[in-house]
Amino acid sequence: MKAILMQQAGAADLLHYSTEVARPEIKEAHELLIEIKAAGVNPIDTKLRANGTYHPDKMPAILGCDGSGKVIAVGTAVERFKPGDEVYYFYGGIGGDEQGNYAEYNVINEAYVAHKPGIITHVEAAAIPLALITAWEALHHKANIQPGQTVLIHAGAGGVGHLAIQLAKIAGCRVITTVSSDAKAELVHDLGADEVIRYDQSDFAEQCMALTGGQGVDVVFDTVGGPTFEASFDALKPNGHLVTLLQPADNVDWKTARLKNLTTSLELMLSPALYNWQAARQQQTQILTHCAKLFDDKQLKILVQKELPLEQATEAHRLIEKGGMAGKVVLITSSN
Repeated sequence: MKAILMQQAGAADLLHYSTEVARPEIKEAHELLIEIKAAGVNPIDTKLRANGTYHPDKMPAILGCDGSGKVIAVGTAVERFKPGDEVYYFYGGIGGDEQGNYAEYNVINEAYVAHKPGIITHVEAAAIPLALITAWEALHHKANIQPGQTVLIHAGAGGVGHLAIQLAKIAGCRVITTVSSDAKAELVHDLGADEVIRYDQSDFAEQCMALTGGQGVDVVFDTVGGPTFEASFDALKPNGHLVTLLQPADNVDWKTARLKNLTTSLELMLSPALYNWQAARQQQTQILTHCAKLFDDKQLKILVQKELPLEQATEAHRLIEKGGMAGKVVLITSSN
């Protein structure tokens, strides 16, 4: 089969396009053979490629955590799927024994696969899983957002941010978000953001205070990290909550967070796959199943900024690393 191989860590042009990779085969009773139609490209892919996978002793690796495709064959004990079913999922792509999705086929346990929303394409579906699960876990599992709360979402036009805006609105929250351009401001308004802050033109914490009558926001969802993490303390009300996707710097000054009795939490949706927490992995699949209905009901939509053929994985990585994109990048892995 065709696949993109990571043979060593380093620059994007080290990714190798091969037409001679052995097709995986069903070995366990609960496995599915999936013809992958499209694979999502995420920032984690570029970081693993540049720095090495979580299992550097098992090379070459196939990257790509997100996939969408069609079930070709099923194991003898599969209950939820049949050949011909269209599916999407988060699986593999971090090294180790679980193959990623920059390829034409994959074999996956049915516990980690969900039926694809019927209203969207495979390209759109492949852009969803990692970003959607990240946003859902951050907002619902970590921040426990409630109707009537005000939520600040950093980088609202990004892959995670644009889904987080929609999830927060569905949950009944007021949403403030930060962006870097007028075009992105228009985009996030269309997604439901109540107020938009151009962080390149004003202090977002001061703007949040002004927009909340000096009270501050209930929740900050930090998808940016760096100085934005610490600066977010000033945007929160007393006893507010900040959830971040990035590791806080060693030199963070926690004084404001302590004085305001803030709580903080970390979100890394890769952890269940990394440590094989099976219950948590199945819960992530349940998130995809639940949200498939939201997509079909047109309460959620996904933004794909760029789609490229599989052999242009190097270009996809370069686009991600360049930064500043709205929405997601997707590789088309086989005929749609």
